[in-house]
Amino acid sequence: MALIDLDKISKVYRMGDMEVHAMREVSLAVEEREFVAVMGSSGSGKSTLMNIIGCLDRPSSGIYRLDGREVSRLDRKELAHVRNRTLGFVFQSFNLLARTSALDNVELPLVYAGVPARERHARAKQALERVGLGQRLDHHPNQMSGGQQQRVAIARALVSGPRVILADEPTGNLDSRTSIEIMALFQELGAAGITVLLVTHEPDVAAYAARVVVMRDGHVVSDARQAPRPAAPDLLTAPPATTTTTGNTTNTGTTTGSGPAAAGALPVAPKGASA
Repeated sequence: MALIDLDKISKVYRMGDMEVHAMREVSLAVEEREFVAVMGSSGSGKSTLMNIIGCLDRPSSGIYRLDGREVSRLDRKELAHVRNRTLGFVFQSFNLLARTSALDNVELPLVYAGVPARERHARAKQALERVGLGQRLDHHPNQMSGGQQQRVAIARALVSGPRVILADEPTGNLDSRTSIEIMALFQELGAAGITVLLVTHEPDVAAYAARVVVMRDGHVVSDARQAPRPAAPDLLTAPPATTTTTGNTTNTGTTTGSGPAAAGALPVAPKGASA
């Protein structure tokens, strides 16, 4: 049985008298431990697909089963429980709390889950060590490079022990070398048994996945398995990380000077049509 199973999923957003068909009878099955890249232009439906898989939105029709359980008709409280127990999220803009340490950022999902403080601390520390940041537990986002901030975001996604990581353009704000480092980490997580679904516009990034799904106009137009490009060897020939300066802070690995979004660490369900 597939870990993720979508059967003729459609999503229609209504804006006044207008209907936007973001997904049209999409069927997709993803097995445990797969590393899947989802590609498509803006408005193709790929972000809507990820929102539905991530239990951030409900389909208008069709059936979505996650680990054999139909989740497409669950209420908000039940969906939140599924998200906290089964899914981890990684975003392009990191979504770290700017005035909070790496350790506290990673602990946040456990706070919402009601995990006792001592256990939260131990699990967050272990997650940061897993992504190579065991020496930066007390660092704030403005004291870390873009790649390190994204590693904190990945640790936050891992701390609840999810079976699935959903990553929406996780390399979009990173330079080429740092992007390869993040893809190497995703490959390591896949080898450890975690299912990874990645949204990207970049064919070079999709090359590191074992399967590429392409969407257009709300349909899956291509679904192909491939031999994934190993990321670790590419680091040997990758150019040095880009360095940018924001105010009094020097950031390595980011392609913009805007820094991370600090509004919050939890995903918000969309109110309108998604890309």
